Amino acid sequence: MTSERSKSLYEKSSALLPGGVSSPVRAFKPYPRFIKSGKGSRIIDVDDNEYIDYCMAFGPLILGHSNDVISSAVAEQLSKGTLFGAPSELEIEFAESVCRHFPSIEMLRPVSTGTEATMHAIRLARGYTGKKKIIKMEGGFHGAHDSVLVKAGSGALTHSVPNSAGIPEESTRNTILVPFNDLNAIEEAFKSNRGEIAAVITEPVMGNTGPILPKKDYLKGLREVTITNDSLLIFDEVITGFRLSLGGAQEYYNVKPDITTLGKIIGGGLPIGVFGASSEIMSSISPVGPVYQAGTFAGNPLSMSAGIAAIKCLEKINYSDLNSLGELMRTSLDKVASELNIPHVVQGIGSMFQIFLTSKPVENYADALTCDSAGFMKLFQGLLDEGIYVPPSQYETSFVSTAHTSSDISRTADAFFKVMSEVLR
Repeated sequence: MTSERSKSLYEKSSALLPGGVSSPVRAFKPYPRFIKSGKGSRIIDVDDNEYIDYCMAFGPLILGHSNDVISSAVAEQLSKGTLFGAPSELEIEFAESVCRHFPSIEMLRPVSTGTEATMHAIRLARGYTGKKKIIKMEGGFHGAHDSVLVKAGSGALTHSVPNSAGIPEESTRNTILVPFNDLNAIEEAFKSNRGEIAAVITEPVMGNTGPILPKKDYLKGLREVTITNDSLLIFDEVITGFRLSLGGAQEYYNVKPDITTLGKIIGGGLPIGVFGASSEIMSSISPVGPVYQAGTFAGNPLSMSAGIAAIKCLEKINYSDLNSLGELMRTSLDKVASELNIPHVVQGIGSMFQIFLTSKPVENYADALTCDSAGFMKLFQGLLDEGIYVPPSQYETSFVSTAHTSSDISRTADAFFKVMSEVLR
């Protein structure tokens, strides 16, 4: 497998784009592969190498690359216009499609990214409650905006410090960090900040530290403690929305949050984000309420048409079949690593999976940091050479789509066995 064309393009892009990429999660050494096309479960790079893709654009492509139904919907809208700066009927149909499957959402506001969705969800929570502080989980990723881009603190009651240059400490002064899966830490945070916490924001399943599942009744415990303390619960379902089920993780776990953020899948591969809640809470959003939010590309016709088409497709699939493929992948990887006596934990849910190079379960951010990230990158590089593309990080989630097959998974398991036996033993 050669990659000279990717190498050449990387050299050019490095002079034009920081690190040669448009998002840091796409970068890896010695240089990333530049992709020219994708169809179904496959992507092809500029050197004509084909890969079975499990990154799937970091989650949006649950229906595979270049889905025919979505492509047709976008092409039809292209002929009518791409942006109007005025309302369109598509926004109504899109909103109805989302609300139909998320009872917690009676009213929503479309935006252009998941980052925008979480940023405005937090602003909404503060505006609605009149309180300033929020609680987030260590390792939880809610976009790259100031109040949530913070590193892990020294304990449940430690106020956070910025995790990026350019973010003043004042921006994160009202963000409190606690470990995921630790209800005692949440309760202590509320006791120490009585009457000051506007909301708890969490991914129901942590997806940007690798898939970390909530312990039994953890999400219900979050719901109870927020109600008790007159605080809002925000579920960041940018990854899990329409993936674990049509109603996302909140349907899967039967927990109803106050505010929900969505993204990725609901855009059908186009830029999208959504935050939504009850009509009462959403009535705080401008122009009817005092919480300001605006965006030129919010609700644009292309994203709306792609999102409507994607949801229609998802309403017709059998989630049990999709989730069974995810389970087949997880059991196959566990079998491979066990046969090779390599310390590992395979985690995931539904169509999400990851193999952690560690000997103990990964239940929170601190556990994830003990994994062999250097070993994972060796595994990643070896898999590339075998035509398997997974996210280039131990701390990301891999995804199965409706376009993948059991044959894809069998071939992938064989590649894992070959590479792991060569670089991890």
